[in-house]
Amino acid sequence: METILLVIHLLITFALVGIILIQRSEGGGLGIGGSGSGGGLGGLFTQRGTANALTRTTAILATLFICTSLLLAFVASRSSDRNHSIVDQITVEESQNQTQSAPLSQ
Repeated sequence: METILLVIHLLITFALVGIILIQRSEGGGLGIGGSGSGGGLGGLFTQRGTANALTRTTAILATLFICTSLLLAFVASRSSDRNHSIVDQITVEESQNQTQSAPLSQ
């Protein structure tokens, strides 16, 4: 379950970064369709239409990102094998390595 959530979270993250990088800083979006000419698409790919679509997509992806973050935190807190800190795991591994690699006394 945690692995599936993590993969979904990473996909949302990459999509969110991509959508943010596509947007123009002036709020114009991609600027597809020229300067205000709607063509025959009813304003779908005008500057304003593109900006609105990118803004909505960013808001949806940001909401999904926050939800998956909260779900991952909840799943990690409920996991039975993770009742201790990762620092505790490191110190236990180091102490095991030291006892295994200790030289034999002659």
